[in-house]
Amino acid sequence: MKLSVQQSTLRRIRTDGVAVFVRQDKKYFIRDLSAVQKLFGKKIDQVIKLENFKGKEAELISMFTEKKINAPRLFIAGLGEEKKLSLEQYRRASAAVVKKAKASNVKHLSFSLPAMDSKHTTQKIAQDEVAYALAEGAILAHYNYDKYFTEKKDENGKVTDLTIFDSSEAMVKLLKKRLHETRIICEATYLARDLENAPSNEIFPETLAEAAQKSAAKYGYRAIIWDKKRIEQAGFGGLLAVNSGSHRPPRFIILEYNSGQKELDTIVLIGKGITFDTGGISIKPANNMAEMKMDMSGAAAVIGTFEATARLKLPIHLVGLIPATENMPSGSAMKPGDIITHYGGKTSEVDNTDAEGRLILADPLAYAATYKPKAVIDLATLTGACVVALGHHATGMMGNDKELMEKLKEAGEKTYERVWQLPLFEEYEKQIKSDVADVKNTGGGKGAGAITAALFLKKFIGDYKWVHLDIAGTAILEEALPYAPKGGSGVGVRLLVEFLKNWKK
Repeated sequence: MKLSVQQSTLRRIRTDGVAVFVRQDKKYFIRDLSAVQKLFGKKIDQVIKLENFKGKEAELISMFTEKKINAPRLFIAGLGEEKKLSLEQYRRASAAVVKKAKASNVKHLSFSLPAMDSKHTTQKIAQDEVAYALAEGAILAHYNYDKYFTEKKDENGKVTDLTIFDSSEAMVKLLKKRLHETRIICEATYLARDLENAPSNEIFPETLAEAAQKSAAKYGYRAIIWDKKRIEQAGFGGLLAVNSGSHRPPRFIILEYNSGQKELDTIVLIGKGITFDTGGISIKPANNMAEMKMDMSGAAAVIGTFEATARLKLPIHLVGLIPATENMPSGSAMKPGDIITHYGGKTSEVDNTDAEGRLILADPLAYAATYKPKAVIDLATLTGACVVALGHHATGMMGNDKELMEKLKEAGEKTYERVWQLPLFEEYEKQIKSDVADVKNTGGGKGAGAITAALFLKKFIGDYKWVHLDIAGTAILEEALPYAPKGGSGVGVRLLVEFLKNWKK
């Protein structure tokens, strides 16, 4: 989808379909529809009455314009009440318009930028932020993973061009910069979604590494790939143990942006890269096991974040660490009762081979200390327990630094990739106490599974600020959301980019 900005008006814009956005409150409803009323008069009143359109959130009507403007079709989307209005309502409204436009075979869609006159509104949302949200919702809602269909189901229903227009020349100049940023972040989210949704016979450790190398070569950051021999030399025992049941060799992916710029703060991102998870010897039930191709969603988010960060030229030294492997059962697979020696020398007892994500993350968490980072953030589809606790609408967040978690919370509220803090009380630690090693890899089925998993990880971190994000519920969606598809959501990219953009602030 091409994204552009144009100085124009509702009367003059030349497009296949044009959308206006309307608030529910009576005084705002009238104000938001004023330009449409001038052009259509009683006809628009009849349509609104017929459709019982009130401007509520998720309400949408469309009508043919009968050549009264230079767009054959008009969409009117509800935003809901003014007092509840946020950037998320604009995203959802634009997503609804795009879906309707696709169904109506609209190729070139245009959005009239809503007025945000502070004298007349209670919400202090800048117009450029509104445009950002409208474009973001539209582009993300247009995503469709159809690579393996021999006949593309919606080939004729794609919106190829999106234009946001306003009558102000100054606003148009500002929007050109903002929307360029929007496109970059959405394309990085697309990359993460594509990696997640690809089958495991396409994306496995070697090809995941190749995808990272391809992105790095194109956008100017560095990708170093360790093969199995190099991983053995480094002593990454957790990654090697989980990989031992697979015929595909592991990879350890190191990404780096702004390498050598010592004046910049160093942030390390770690992404779980299990390209398929059978559970190993502690094998999973067959139902929904196909979803486990997305058990590398943390890795996908890290790669997408690097691509966006490099394209946006953010002033940060960013390091990415991705342990990549399959978790498969075989005669050589790790077994319950095995003891692993991780990078740095700490040991863990394998209680359940399906708790493999924490085993492969332990190595890079310990290794991250070598970069002397200001902060380390890991992302992982780590526990079903987090899905039970928070469902699919919030990422579980745990860590050792309140300020770092607060920054991520702020970024989550802005992007609506929301995080919710869970406790790391010391009382939970006895659940992962081992009789034969430094730590055990499960909490023994006594509840608090997301917390005990994070406490396992905490055993391996260095002397740095750290946050763990359990994205099991938000990365793998059982049903579509307004602008995220069923399957891989690409969660984490927008959250982390927003966080990194505001690091110095």
